[in-house]
Amino acid sequence: MESFDALIVGGGLAGLSTALRLADHMKVAIVAKAVLTEGSSLYAQGGIATVRDRQEDSFESHVVDTLDAGAGLCHRDTVELVVRHGPAAIDWLVTQGVPFTHGQNHGNDDLHLTREGGHSHRRVVHAADATGRAVQTTLEARVRGHRNIRVLENHIAIDLITGAKLGRAGANRCLGLYALDRTAGHVRTLGARFVVLATGGASKVYLYTSNPDTSTGDGIAMAWRAGCRVANMEFVQFHPTCLWHPRAKSFLITEAVRGEGGKLLLPNGQPFMHEHDPRGELASRDIVARAIDYEMKRRGLDYVHLDISHKPAAFIQEHFPTIYRRCRELGYDITKEPIPVVPAAHYTCGGVVTDHSAHTDLEGLYAVGECAFTGLHGANRLASNSLLECLIFGEAAAQDMLRRQPEAPPANGALPAWDETRVTDADENIVVSHNWDELRRGMWDYVGIVRTTKRLERAQHRVDLLREEIREYYRNFKVTNDLIELRNLVLVAELIIRSATARHESRGLHYTRDYPEKDATRSPCDTVLTPPGFQVAAAPVAA
Repeated sequence: MESFDALIVGGGLAGLSTALRLADHMKVAIVAKAVLTEGSSLYAQGGIATVRDRQEDSFESHVVDTLDAGAGLCHRDTVELVVRHGPAAIDWLVTQGVPFTHGQNHGNDDLHLTREGGHSHRRVVHAADATGRAVQTTLEARVRGHRNIRVLENHIAIDLITGAKLGRAGANRCLGLYALDRTAGHVRTLGARFVVLATGGASKVYLYTSNPDTSTGDGIAMAWRAGCRVANMEFVQFHPTCLWHPRAKSFLITEAVRGEGGKLLLPNGQPFMHEHDPRGELASRDIVARAIDYEMKRRGLDYVHLDISHKPAAFIQEHFPTIYRRCRELGYDITKEPIPVVPAAHYTCGGVVTDHSAHTDLEGLYAVGECAFTGLHGANRLASNSLLECLIFGEAAAQDMLRRQPEAPPANGALPAWDETRVTDADENIVVSHNWDELRRGMWDYVGIVRTTKRLERAQHRVDLLREEIREYYRNFKVTNDLIELRNLVLVAELIIRSATARHESRGLHYTRDYPEKDATRSPCDTVLTPPGFQVAAAPVAA
């Protein structure tokens, strides 16, 4: 057993920023499934939304835009907290050396601001069209150079270790976790005073996604099995514009292309967004994705077009160099022709229920970033609020751990090693790969952008069968990376289906033909699920 003051599961912005804020005071380990920065944060193109231009913009405007996008389910206190701490979070990144794009704005601030769908002002700080990469590589260098941070790459967390699971008396708390060393092929026991889940979302539960292969809902699934509530899992954001190409594999076309004047067109060149929303291309993501899905199904299309070729070539190459280069590699010159795009699963708005300190229902366990439910996003995330959330709650979690450190028991008590005495090597790995494919196709077909009660019932039936098959497989064979991820994905799929079935209305990202309108008969409320057999002392989450 190895022990640390804090274990952080995940190497994206949420994990790296939390680690850096702790490392001067604690012994920290980062458990990363692949190489340190291989996660959704790295591929974030647009930027980080925050109010920098106080002459043209305001905190209240950012709050209102977030509330509007969230379709009545955002928690206003959370939104206000995040928005008001935004400028300081950007300042912290600047001090870390992040090379943001500069350009003259009002006042003394020279960071360039762009605008994205759902925003009423230019307020998105960015590094060209590769903000995530700029932030991640900068913080990665800081992390690797810090003497108090240990990086465990190519390790996938299997499950949390808790006092209740070990049958220990007293208040239940998180004691550490088991992690599979993917390189050596053995399971390690890691103890900690505190554990932070920064594992990202679960969009790999769908067949088509903009997310990297690491987005398998690991933190959400582990927290649920440890007794933590989850909320609003039905709200899965489908990004409207992913590049349609056999070799593109999840390549995102940033929201900022539409923010800078890009137009959505049918293959015959006809625009269509104003038929769906008066804001046209600048409507929120749920509306744009649903409009594209509607037009594709109505007309039997494989894709629609996103066209920014009416802008000067120099402007396009300066603002979107990454997209320009990648499209050229695939045979498209976006300065002269439109880009074929389709919607794809992009962001998990629900997750593990936390408070404003990022603390979960389990003592000693925190959740930060996309795996967490803070109340910020409501029924639909406003563009570029995700990286901001990582920063704000990463700092809040760090501050809370530092405050609680004197009372937290040290992680030096013996924890049991992983037991593989009653399992064998898998005899037919085809079972895992087949179930993986069946799950993702079923979720895409039945629990996608447009849902019905019948589709959800069909999805639940298939997930029930898969869950039992995977459970038996997990009991009898040694764990592998694919088996761990599949086990987590099938649980997350069930949580999404249960949450979607419970919401008898259409709101934000959840659209069902059986209940096409918002439920005006009662106040908006979150869908909160509690694991069976666990008693949660916290009050129910309220919108």
